[in-house]
Amino acid sequence: MVDKITNNTVRIATDTQRRTTAATTIGMNAFKPIMHFQVSMLRMWTDNIERFAGNYQQGFEETATVVEEQSKKERAAQDNS
Repeated sequence: MVDKITNNTVRIATDTQRRTTAATTIGMNAFKPIMHFQVSMLRMWTDNIERFAGNYQQGFEETATVVEEQSKKERAAQDNS
């Protein structure tokens, strides 16, 4: 009788473990494409931020150059006066 109960307990535990393993495998298989999509979205987002930063820096440098040239012109005009 004890052996039968022990065998049933082991069988139930093994079945539960198999079901848990199967559910985990299914969940991971479903999660993998979602994770790939999120990673690709993050990469696209970071590429856009880097592009924006480059454009911002270029615009800032161009603006600084124009302002510097205007300042030089104004100083030259004041010196000539």
